[in-house]
Amino acid sequence: MAEAKVKNILGMAQRARRIASGAFAVEQAMRGKKAAFLLIAADAEDESKRKYRKLAAECGVPHAEALTRESLGGCIGKEYRAAAALLDEGFAKKLQGLLAIDEAKE
Repeated sequence: MAEAKVKNILGMAQRARRIASGAFAVEQAMRGKKAAFLLIAADAEDESKRKYRKLAAECGVPHAEALTRESLGGCIGKEYRAAAALLDEGFAKKLQGLLAIDEAKE
């Protein structure tokens, strides 16, 4: 995975204030139809992953797993984050494109 590019996109989204992170903020963004894409940390607890995948399916939001909780939090200026919701279609499409390209290479 082009981890540096993923982190760069997430960092830009954070600076633009177009990302929600933390359990409460992510759930609010998802249920409020503001989320365009959900990124779940690959090393998040299994129960957390199930909860976020179910929420994404209920809300019709595309999602993927990438990065660790530490690197996901670090690139958006936080400590640890199990998930982050992108609130901007442009950032969401760019991130989805990167993740799809990386999955195709594997």
